[in-house]
Amino acid sequence: MNDLIYQRIEDSAHFRELVEKRQRFAIILSIIMLVIYVGFILLIAFAPGWLGTPLHAGTSVTRGIPIGIGVIIISFVLTAVYVWRANGEFDRLTHAMLREVNAS
Repeated sequence: MNDLIYQRIEDSAHFRELVEKRQRFAIILSIIMLVIYVGFILLIAFAPGWLGTPLHAGTSVTRGIPIGIGVIIISFVLTAVYVWRANGEFDRLTHAMLREVNAS
């Protein structure tokens, strides 16, 4: 019984569309985060003096602190973007696929 349901799901056009869109979107977000993170690590490795420069005279807050916080914030933003799209478009495709599979 389960094999028949699995086969119907795999044969569903909505399922193939869902898998393709979700994979493409996840890869794009992963590449964005990887570039940002590796860029930050490269800054630490090759420009520690620039990162260690204070934001303005008389402060101990350096350029590296807001950049590091920005990397963390961007990861939360990208996660929120994924959740927003997953709860919208991806859920619609999942429900359409389930309706299609249950109807056949």
